[in-house]
Amino acid sequence: MNNSNLRKDTSAAATELGYIFTFLLGVLLLSMFSLWAWDIETATRERWNEQAIQANLDDIAAAVERADEASRMGDIQYSESIYWRATEADENQFTLSLTNNLLILEDGSGELDLEVSISGTGSGQHSGEVQLSGVSTIWVVHSDGITSVQLERPQ
Repeated sequence: MNNSNLRKDTSAAATELGYIFTFLLGVLLLSMFSLWAWDIETATRERWNEQAIQANLDDIAAAVERADEASRMGDIQYSESIYWRATEADENQFTLSLTNNLLILEDGSGELDLEVSISGTGSGQHSGEVQLSGVSTIWVVHSDGITSVQLERPQ
């Protein structure tokens, strides 16, 4: 005959609870790490996007300055193409405007509105407004006393 006595042994239950709490702690730490990594990635992507847009505007402003310099040489025609760096922003909402003293990027959402000052020392006026939807090249053209930005290659 087999005699068995029931014992009150709680050590196994405590071990199981320890496993469960360790697992939950691991899930919590991994969740916090993934959120932290996602925040870093998002902030980096946004910073690179803003820097690419600023570099694009700086390149266009420099081309406008060169067109102004050419305009001071007399009755001359000048054109220069500028490559628009790709960004992750919704460029369908971007409008680029050139005034006598500013190069203005207007974002439809209002988050990436930027202005770059230009000297405006050319012999003519500045004008032009282009929609940047699907654009890879922007032309800065000085012709007939007007410096403008446009999407079409001048003839």
